[in-house]
Amino acid sequence: MRARLRGAGWYVSSIAILAVFLFPVYWMFAVSLKTPREIFKYPPVWYPHTPEFNNFWVLFRDGDVWTIWNSFVIASTSTVIAMVIGIMCAYSIVRFKTGGESFAIWVLSQRLLPPIAIVFPVFLIFADVGLTDTYPGLILLYTAFALPYVIWLMRGYIQDIPVELEESALVDGATRWQVLWRIVIPVARSGIFATAVFAFIFSWNEFLFALVLTRTQVVTYTVQVSQYFGAQSTFWAKISAMSVLGTLPVFLAVATFQRYLVRGISLGAVKG
Repeated sequence: MRARLRGAGWYVSSIAILAVFLFPVYWMFAVSLKTPREIFKYPPVWYPHTPEFNNFWVLFRDGDVWTIWNSFVIASTSTVIAMVIGIMCAYSIVRFKTGGESFAIWVLSQRLLPPIAIVFPVFLIFADVGLTDTYPGLILLYTAFALPYVIWLMRGYIQDIPVELEESALVDGATRWQVLWRIVIPVARSGIFATAVFAFIFSWNEFLFALVLTRTQVVTYTVQVSQYFGAQSTFWAKISAMSVLGTLPVFLAVATFQRYLVRGISLGAVKG
């Protein structure tokens, strides 16, 4: 009886904690479907009585939804480039000791640099070379910031791959590029997908550089959401609707690669 009560207590506690963390997500979806009267009503309206889909239609009508496409292009392109370069760098660090024993720590330290410290120097440089408010500018910047993270994580995954597999392939006549493509990448596939998803989320949610370096052409959705906050009024319906649309690509990416995420996060956690 005591064991059953303890188990029931764990279930109740887990459900309560889950409800606390999921409530903001639910509230965002609920507000996106409310009328202005329901949004500002007190006491609060806990669910929309008449779903107002016009909140989403306004985003398409005004063209605001294209900022999500800008974010997708920039985040996906920078993630692919960072993964290609990062995997090669991580493999070189692990197998050839490139840069010495402390090079990996130095690479990780670059990720600790606060963006606010360099955002204005970067803006001045990009303005001189014509990269402000362009896809290449943000893609280059996001790739540079994602690379240390990708290299560090992929270094750990590649270290867990038995070197004997690569040596056997080399004895059979394979080149280093063939070893990397046919052995290392397939074996570390789960880690690669996990790292790619996290790098994509970082680029997708980035706000400061996008705010400073964009004007009208490649405005990202995070910057677009900030424009709905005004001195006189705040458009809560548009904020919630845009946030809902902005979470869909991330949700789909995590749902699609969920099994790889679980394996990738736990890869190397248990030795034996």
